[in-house]
Order: sequence, then structure tokens, then C-alpha cells
Amino acid sequence: MRKIKRLPMAFLVVGLIFGFPTLFIVAQKYFMANRNVVEEEIKRLLRSRVEGKEFLVGGDISALRKIEEMGGLFFDEGKISDAILIMRKHGANCFRLRLFVNPPYTDVVVNDLPYTIELAKRIKKSGAKLLLDLHYSDTWADPGKQFKPEAWRNLEFEELVEKVYSYTYDCIRTMRDEGVLPEIVQPGNEVTNGMLWPDGKLYGVGDPEQQWGKFTRLLKAAIQGIKDGAGESEVKILIHIDRGGDWAGTKFFFENLEKHNVSYDIIGLSYYPWWHGTIDALRENLNNAATRFDKDVLVVETAYPHRSVDFSQVEYANPEYMERPMSPEGQRAFLAELILSILKTPNDLGLGVLWWYPEPIPVSGLNAWFGGANALFDEQGNVMPAMEVFKIFSEPEE
Repeated sequence: MRKIKRLPMAFLVVGLIFGFPTLFIVAQKYFMANRNVVEEEIKRLLRSRVEGKEFLVGGDISALRKIEEMGGLFFDEGKISDAILIMRKHGANCFRLRLFVNPPYTDVVVNDLPYTIELAKRIKKSGAKLLLDLHYSDTWADPGKQFKPEAWRNLEFEELVEKVYSYTYDCIRTMRDEGVLPEIVQPGNEVTNGMLWPDGKLYGVGDPEQQWGKFTRLLKAAIQGIKDGAGESEVKILIHIDRGGDWAGTKFFFENLEKHNVSYDIIGLSYYPWWHGTIDALRENLNNAATRFDKDVLVVETAYPHRSVDFSQVEYANPEYMERPMSPEGQRAFLAELILSILKTPNDLGLGVLWWYPEPIPVSGLNAWFGGANALFDEQGNVMPAMEVFKIFSEPEE
């Protein structure tokens, strides 16, 4: 198997001797050759994959309706088109949608149940799979914050457990009745430090073992609500943490779930290299997690910029982890190598990768994450080269 090459230091010598325009031409040819090696290896591994086991590629497009309402347009070969259909045409087969309890409807924090159902109908109509991300919050939930919904703020713990179950059941049952039952549901978003703070917070409040007991009770209530709401239909349960490049952290978390008898189907990881480390660190985590827990692993959030971002100014970021150029070709190379790494997970337990926020084109009145630098569409709404990697998954087998 050919090793994935990185840009040699000798290229700098070429630039110094022959000038940097020459370096640019040589580097472009180098990356093109390396790109072909990676993408051919992806095709080879897909052909050898367990029969019938789909590899998921796509993105979290939760802001799409709001961007469209604010005037955002997307283009395919110069013609206005639906961003979902553009991504489907390029090979995407799965989309994730977040769900807030009672969002404030500011910026893109608008994802209540009616909004989510309407977007889910478009996803289902396109033939793609749906992953639902239940935040159990009125706003963003992540390892640094898990705000309890305002309407639940004064509930006692036992009442909160019951509310988690009934809310989850109602959401899933409604989606089932509307014909948009998700194939995968994640109860909680990046729950590395727990959920529904302070009741389900894992660290910094009370006895850690008691807090793990509370957190897992809330998690079990959510999971039961998903299963009961789905009725006879099968829905996979995904547990999502942010430890993409951290095997020790992943091991600790999921061994605690094991200890507390939490039943789930898929390990979900966020992997943003500037926060979570090198792709080698991710590979180690994927390999070890699959081997230790014998579960499918889905990189449920990832991104990489197609233009320069000053990560020295981003909180908790390490610019040294940005191993690829921050350019359209660098973004494409990152996605291809990431997919290849996931496909190499032992026993075909690498389930796929979903791009975080592929759609944030600039529109008046909305903030775009990193100014849209991590999007899979450019500022005019045209497809970025990275999207071409998804096309491998729509090509007929040889």
C-alpha cells in the first residue's frame, strides 16, 4: 500500500533556486499526483468493504433553510439549485439536523421541531439518510456548555428524567408520523462533560460517581424515548463526544458508559484538527475504539478551511495541527485523507464522515462560522473542489 505523501522540504529549495512561481507549479503537480493516489485507494477499500454496509458521507445542514430565507443561493454548473440536491449529486448520502427545545430564533439558532421537520422532508425526498441531533437545550450545547432549557430549569431531578423521556418520545413520534423518522439519533451533542447541567454535569459538581449515575440516567431516558417513539421501526443510537484525536479520553468516556450499562450502536466523534490533533491521532483513536468497543465509529463533525484562517487567534486551537494548505486543494486533500483513514478502521467499523456546516455562504444579517472559510461552497454559492471527493461514493462499481 502506498504511503500518503506530504510536501517535502526539498520544495522549499526549488522555490529558493528557481523562484516561487516555479514552486507553485511543481507543488500543484505534486498535490494532484498525491490526490489521485489517495482517491484510488478510497475506491479500492470501498470495493473490499463488507457487502451491503454503506459508508456515510454528507454534512450537518441545519442552517440551510435560514440561509435560504435570508437570500442565500447555491449554484450547480452555473445554475441555481437546491444545496441538498447539489450535495446528493456529488455523492452525499446522509445529512444531520440539530434540534433545540425552544430556540430564541436569533441568527441560525432557529431549529425547533417544525423547522427541522420541513428540512427533514427535503432530505428524505432526496433519498438520503437522516441523523437527528437532539441538543436538550434552547441553544448550542458542547463540552463547554450544556444549558438546560429554560422551561425545564426548575424541575427536580426525577421530573427532569421524565421530561427527557417524554420530550424525546414526542419528537421522535411526531417525526415518524410526518414520514421523516431518522435512521440515526444522537441524544445530546458533544456530551463529553455530560448534559443538562448542573444535574447531568460530570465534573466540578458533587461526587463524580454520583454525577455519572445521574448523567447516564438522563441518557437512558433519552434512548428509551427514541426507541418507544420509533415504535417498530429501527433507529440507531449514536453517542457523540468531541475527542476525535484523544484515545485516552474516548476510552475513559465509553468505558464509563459500559460500566453504567448504557446501550448504544455508534460512537460519534468530532474531529477539527486545530482543536483535536493530527490525523495520525485520529487514526489511533479510530483503530483503538473500534477494537476495544466493537462499535461503528462515525466522525459526525469535521471541517477544514479552503482559505487562510489565523488559528493562533482561535481559542484552544493549535495551528501546528493544520498539516494541509489552507486552500481549495488543501481542503480537498484533507477530506480525502480523512475518508481514507476512516475506511481503514478495523473490521469495516469506520461508518463515515459528516462535514460540519457545509452551507454557510455569506448572507446579510447572518454570521457565517469562520466567515465561511470551512464551507463546501464558496462565497458565491458554487461547489468547492472538496465536494468532488464525495463523488467517489456515487460512481458505479467497476
